[in-house]
Amino acid sequence: MNAPTRVLLVDDHPLVREGLRARLSGVPDLEVVAEAGNAAEAFARVEETRVDLVLMDVGMKDVNGIELTAQLMARHPQLKVVMLSMYDNPEYVHRAMQAGARGYVLKDAPSQEIISAIEAIVAGQTFLSPAISGRMLRAQTPRPVLSMRECEILACIAKGQASKQIARELGLSIRTVETHRQNIKRKLNLEGQGELIKYAVERGWEYRGE
Repeated sequence: MNAPTRVLLVDDHPLVREGLRARLSGVPDLEVVAEAGNAAEAFARVEETRVDLVLMDVGMKDVNGIELTAQLMARHPQLKVVMLSMYDNPEYVHRAMQAGARGYVLKDAPSQEIISAIEAIVAGQTFLSPAISGRMLRAQTPRPVLSMRECEILACIAKGQASKQIARELGLSIRTVETHRQNIKRKLNLEGQGELIKYAVERGWEYRGE
């Protein structure tokens, strides 16, 4: 008999990890062997535990999941990584795959979709949630490449939040938020705060994944 696939859960919310563990419990040939709530814990668990596959949250606070995936893959290229995300925009998907992830699944996907992603990746394939595949196929024109942080800030602007609110929500300084706003305007070729807000309200949902 083949040994079960040993899984590491990486998410900075304990309740999310608990839910994932419950979803995967009882699945044949899968065994959740460790959990991590941040980058340091993830590295430690990979070093001390023989892990085959990592279920990785994209939106962690200290080091985002895409950056952490790239760092882990640089040191442990044999790892298989499935990204779990609230965001379905193409930028995140492309960045995740470039970092070394082999799958990208939405957090609100049915349990079977997560299991199917794991099975496909263990078999040497890649996997994208059907909703993501459809969205990427519908994208007809290339969009400016924004960083993950810029995407988050644009989404906050779309919700009507001022720089002070955004700074508090994302754990940044107001000056850093303002710098990101300037960079977004430059990349999107927008002039003034009015155009930025209008763009965010009309299209910020694309970056928020809602």
